[in-house]
Amino acid sequence: MAISQMLTIAAIATGAVAQLKTCSNNGTFSCQSSSKSPTCCFNYPGGALLQTQFWDTDPATGPDDSWTIHGLWPDNCDGTYQSSCDSSRQYTNITEILKSQDRSDLVTYMDKYWVSNSGSSESFWEHEWGKHGTCINTIKPSCYSDYSPQEEVGDFFQKVVDLFKTLDTYKALESAGITPDESKTYELSDIQSALAKIHGNATPYLGCDSDSLSEVWYFFNVAGNAIDGQYKATDTLSKTSCPSSGIKYLPKSSSN
Repeated sequence: MAISQMLTIAAIATGAVAQLKTCSNNGTFSCQSSSKSPTCCFNYPGGALLQTQFWDTDPATGPDDSWTIHGLWPDNCDGTYQSSCDSSRQYTNITEILKSQDRSDLVTYMDKYWVSNSGSSESFWEHEWGKHGTCINTIKPSCYSDYSPQEEVGDFFQKVVDLFKTLDTYKALESAGITPDESKTYELSDIQSALAKIHGNATPYLGCDSDSLSEVWYFFNVAGNAIDGQYKATDTLSKTSCPSSGIKYLPKSSSN
C-alpha cells in the first residue's frame, strides 16, 4: 500500500508547554527527504516514529476494554533502530520528574494505561525513556530555547499518551465486529483493515504470540520536531508475526 494520507495529531494541553525551538520546515517529512542531517526540526536517523501498544492477557494488564501503551519508538525508516543513545539521560525517577512538572494527572493516566506485565510501571517507563526516548534527536536538550532540566522527559511521555488517545485499538476492532473471545478466530486482513481506519488508511504492524493477537505498532513520519510537529500516518516497515488466518483475540479475563 502506498504512503497514506496525512493525519495531523492535535496537541492535548496538559502540564508544561514545550519550549522547543521553532521549526520552519514543517513541510519536510522524515523518511521522505534526501537530507541525511539530523536537526532540531528533522528526525534522523530515527525518522519514523511508532506508537506501540500491548494486548496482555497472561497476566492481564490494564482495563479489559482497552489496549495498553508500550511506547514511542524512533525507527531508521527501514525497520532498524538505535537504542539507549544517551546514558547521561537514562533517568531512574520518571514519576518524580513528571510530578515535579505538575504532570500528576499524566502519571495517574499512565498508571492505568501504561503498565508492565512483568515488573513495576516505573521501571517500564524508565526502560522506554532510556532505550527509545533518548534516541529521538529533535527533543535533545539543545533543541529547547529555554531548557529546564528533564523538560524533554515530560514532553515525551505526554506525547506518547496524546498519540495513544487518538488510536483506540479496542474500539476500532469492536466497530468491525472483532472482539475478544475464547474460541473465535479472525483474518489478518480484517484486523488490518479495521485498524487502518483510525490510522489514515495506513496499515499498522500486528504482532502475535502463538497465533494470539498481542501487539500493534502505528507508524508515522513527522515534519518538525517529535512533540509539536505534524504527524503523517504511514504503512508498517516491519513484517507481521501473525498468520494470515486463524488469529485468536483472547479476552483479558481468560487469564484470571
